Amino acid sequence: MNNLEKQTITLAAVCQTAVLVQNIARTGAVEESELGIMLNSIMVTSPDNILDVYSNDIAHLKSGLKALIEQLGNQTKEKDPELTRYVVSLLGLERRLANKKGQLALLGGRIEQSQRQLAHYDITSETLVASLASIYSDLLSPIGTPIQVAGEPSLLKQQTNQHKIRALLLAGIRSSVLWRQVGGKRRNILFGRTKMVACAKQLLKEI
Repeated sequence: MNNLEKQTITLAAVCQTAVLVQNIARTGAVEESELGIMLNSIMVTSPDNILDVYSNDIAHLKSGLKALIEQLGNQTKEKDPELTRYVVSLLGLERRLANKKGQLALLGGRIEQSQRQLAHYDITSETLVASLASIYSDLLSPIGTPIQVAGEPSLLKQQTNQHKIRALLLAGIRSSVLWRQVGGKRRNILFGRTKMVACAKQLLKEI
C-alpha cells in the first residue's frame, strides 16, 4: 500500500466519522455496524497496517470514501460545508493535541481502561460508548474550540446521542492521528485532491 492510499484511507475514515456524527445529530439514527467499526478503531493502538484499524476491510469505509469524493471532487453541488467543517475541526484539534505530551499520556491511559472494559461489554454498548465519550469530553474538548455539532435540538439533548457523537469525535481524532502519521498534511488536501479523489474512486471499485 503506497502513501497516497494510506492517506486516502485515513482521511476517508475521518470523513466517515463526520458523516455518522451528522446522521445522529439530524436523525438520531446510526448504523450499528458502522458505529462499531469507528469506535473499535480507537482500541487498535498497535496495528500491523492501516486496514487493521478498520477491521481489515476497506468496505467498512465505504461511506467515508464516498464522502471524500463528494467533498474533494469537482461536483460542487454535492459539497456539504457542515461535513467539511467537522473534518477540518477534527484535523485541527489533532494538531493541537500532538503538541500536548501530558494530554497524550493521559489519553493513552484512558484508552487502556476502555480496552479492559471490552472484555465485559460490547463496543457499541451504552457503557463503552459513555466511557469513550467521557475521554473526549475530559481530554480533547478542553484543548481547543469545541466542535459545534448542528442538528435537531431535541435529538442533541438526548444523552445517548451526545455520548455517541462525542465517542465518534474521539474516533475522528484517532483517524486524524493516523492520517498525520502516514504523511497527511493540509497541503495534500489543497494541492493533491485530484489524486486523492482518483485513489478513493479506485478503492471503491475494489469493494
